[in-house]
Amino acid sequence: AQYEILEDVLAGDEAEGGGDGDDPAGMTVVTGDDADPAHPEHAGEFEFGEVIVHQMIHTIEFVLGAISNTASYLRLWALSLAHSQLSDVFYNLVFMGAIQMKNPLAIVIGFFVWTMATFGVLMVMETLSAFLHALRLHWVEYMNKFYYGDGKMFVPFSLEGDGAGEGDDA
Repeated sequence: AQYEILEDVLAGDEAEGGGDGDDPAGMTVVTGDDADPAHPEHAGEFEFGEVIVHQMIHTIEFVLGAISNTASYLRLWALSLAHSQLSDVFYNLVFMGAIQMKNPLAIVIGFFVWTMATFGVLMVMETLSAFLHALRLHWVEYMNKFYYGDGKMFVPFSLEGDGAGEGDDA
């Protein structure tokens, strides 16, 4: 466990290795020696009120992230609806217009124009959709969950025995 929450500290008693007794509310949380070295800001003592504020900030970030992810997926959904509507418009204006002429050559040309327009526009839109989805996954999903802009140099994972990739600060 990263933090040892001592019952006697919460009850107001001074714990072993804990605070120096100057905490008026008796709400000091003492960390053990096994604190996470990747997050040195969590080492040492801090107030219980700070934990509450910290958790409230994380809760707000989580809710905003959920709303952002939903909006991002709605954009992709709207692009897919645009595919359907554009195909319907091309079908009604080009192909059905050619059928109403009742000329076999016009029907063949209308079908060809409808097919190429639908294929061309939808391929562009589908390429854009795939690009936006990959971009969304990288910037919205990955960056929110795994990226910490804490100024540490990136060390890629390595299966070689040289020690690289083990999280050392090189």
